[in-house]
Amino acid sequence: MNGPAQLADLLGMASVQRAGVALLVGSVGLPVIGVVIVGLDIIPVRFAMMHVALLGAAIGMLTGLDPALCGLVACAVAGAGISPLARTPESLSGAMGLLMSLAIAAALLVLSIAGVNASAAFSLLWGSILAVRVQDVLVLAALAVVVPALFWWRRRDLALLLHDRELALVSGVPVRRLTLVLLVLVAVAVAGGIRLTGALLVDALTLLPALAARRLGHSLTAIICWAIGIGITVNLIGFLVALALDLPPGPVLVLAAGAAALAAHLIPERRNTSWHASVH
Repeated sequence: MNGPAQLADLLGMASVQRAGVALLVGSVGLPVIGVVIVGLDIIPVRFAMMHVALLGAAIGMLTGLDPALCGLVACAVAGAGISPLARTPESLSGAMGLLMSLAIAAALLVLSIAGVNASAAFSLLWGSILAVRVQDVLVLAALAVVVPALFWWRRRDLALLLHDRELALVSGVPVRRLTLVLLVLVAVAVAGGIRLTGALLVDALTLLPALAARRLGHSLTAIICWAIGIGITVNLIGFLVALALDLPPGPVLVLAAGAAALAAHLIPERRNTSWHASVH
């Protein structure tokens, strides 16, 4: 356990400050991505993108490029590539499963061809918030601007799409184009989140704040505001607690976000209006 003086010294370190900034900006964009994941019913997407990021890292090792950057680009390409298959929510979930299987097989093949230690590529998936780089912060900062801006700009169309795809289609919403944009953002966001907490704990930044927010918000706008507020609060508190108690940040972040989601679900349920009914 770190005392106040030790905690102050830790907060003065450049790596800790960079991690705090990354977590702060990530807590703005990534919970909104969680709202998209839940709305499109593509919760397995994080597992699919985990394997795609591994494939990108393997390609980076084979070509001598930055493995993390290659993983990010591979996720973006994969997100765009599965969009044409998203004619129905069921087909999108199936596409995620196919993508996951093909990506892991291709990754293992590339690693074998490259002749590198597979553990080096898999280490990308474990992530470490204290090891984030400036470029990782920039990616998360871009998401923190682009994602909320997109939802504000197209909030009516997105509310309809996330509420009911068929209703969005008959209402004239450009469903295919919006789905493409959302899938690319989801893929990039998951890849960026992996750098902070690792693939297995990325739910702390995306799904858990979104699940709590859906319980509390009565419209898409309210849900997004709740998701961002919950994300910022629980992640910064979790980070400080991890530093103060000298614990690994990833699991503490998940427990903090999970506690918030559980607390939200203990609140008596209200019969909220549909997302598309309130798009101020």
